[in-house]
Amino acid sequence: MSFFTKLRERLTRSSSKIGEGLDDIVGDGAPADDRAVVPADNKAPAPAEPSPPPAPDQPAPQQSSGLVGRLFGRGDAAAAEQPRRALDDEMLEELEDMLVQTDLGVETALRVTANIAEGRMGRRVSSTELKQLLAAEIARIMTPVAKPLPLYPRKPQVVLVVGVNGSGKTTTIGKLASQFKAAGKNVVIAAGDTFRAAAVEQLQVWGQRAGVPVMVAAQGSDPASLAFDAMTRAEAEGADLLMIDTAGRLQNRQDLMEELAKIVRVIRKKDPSAPHNTLLVLDATTGQNALSQVETFRKLADVSGLVMTKLDGTARGGVLVALADRFGLPIHAIGVGEQIDDLDAFDAEEFARALVGL
Repeated sequence: MSFFTKLRERLTRSSSKIGEGLDDIVGDGAPADDRAVVPADNKAPAPAEPSPPPAPDQPAPQQSSGLVGRLFGRGDAAAAEQPRRALDDEMLEELEDMLVQTDLGVETALRVTANIAEGRMGRRVSSTELKQLLAAEIARIMTPVAKPLPLYPRKPQVVLVVGVNGSGKTTTIGKLASQFKAAGKNVVIAAGDTFRAAAVEQLQVWGQRAGVPVMVAAQGSDPASLAFDAMTRAEAEGADLLMIDTAGRLQNRQDLMEELAKIVRVIRKKDPSAPHNTLLVLDATTGQNALSQVETFRKLADVSGLVMTKLDGTARGGVLVALADRFGLPIHAIGVGEQIDDLDAFDAEEFARALVGL
């Protein structure tokens, strides 16, 4: 099963779904004579007579289900039976409200609905067409930020990973390290969360699984000192990548945020250009709070890219669209579970289609 197939399935199982919301918007406002009619006896229509086999000198007729038919497992006739509703101000307002509720944010929701409405006011649309229009708008916003983690010739390339408690930093580091190792890169991990023994143990498990060394320090020791020592070791061993974990920090805890700033200062004493990447790991279930996290961490750690985790646990993945629209930071990867293959490079079009239920 492909990664984005899993993403679609897990988003679909969420309690609040954008796709169902779009179906409701169109269906509830469609005229009664524009809805699919169920026969009074509730019997399914008789199956069509099978077509006769083609003559030996004639090619077999091709099915004409089209792209929509292939996507939804039904033909053009079924798509044509969908209810339709005129795109008007009332419908746009309902669409805006739904997008705000799924964490696109007010500004992004207004911009998206305005673009959908442009040149289409009064046109009757089905829920499938509305989903396709919305997916296209989301993909347009997301495509410029869908970028893999850049790799540089400099050794070691220092990747600092930051985020709040419970965002999935530790597992993200383990998965990325395993994937880079599988791609032939020499990777070293520094367990910079020196205050939480469980985080260190978790990284050591991932390190053993991936064959990647994990540097640790005594519990409660200075994480900035560990980061400096890890850079020295990675340089001596000719490592391609040094991934540094950090303690989870609440953006309203000034003391913890100052400690993160100290780690950055110490790293730059060793290499003024480091860290070469600063990844902010965000939990999709936090919704709009992710925006304030980006604001805070950008000021302290010069965040260069984002990783969004736990998209399987929420239907509020729309916050990723709001982040792209507001900050324009690269989105390197998204996660939908705990397994090694549940973290993958971000694909804007696949994400947009999965989000709207296509």
